[in-house]
Amino acid sequence: MRAHLILYVSDQRRSADFYAAVLARRPELDMPGMTEFRLGDGAVLGLMPEAGIKRLLGDALPDPAAGRGVPRAELYLITQDAASCHRRALANGARELSPMLPRDWGHHAAYSMDPDGHVLAFATEAAPCSPT
Repeated sequence: MRAHLILYVSDQRRSADFYAAVLARRPELDMPGMTEFRLGDGAVLGLMPEAGIKRLLGDALPDPAAGRGVPRAELYLITQDAASCHRRALANGARELSPMLPRDWGHHAAYSMDPDGHVLAFATEAAPCSPT
């Protein structure tokens, strides 16, 4: 099974450029209506214009643009170079929410907000303490 995590974005090109810079990779699919980045063997990050999902589902879906600026999703990525990813996010227009800090669930994680208001977290697993 492969998971596709799809974020609804106001400007697909801006978001595609942002995530290409932050993830330091090119999208595997980049066409009007969808941009996709492979995150690993079992996950894909998709970027779909808000207007596209509204057109697809119509009035059955509340308008995603109505909540712009209010966090609607969190993308939590565990990687060996979390600090570098976080710095790239900030350098490409993300707003820092919390710097890289040890978290009580065993990760070091930093949080920012992407240009569409999605929370973006980069984390690395903390090294286990060795018994003394």
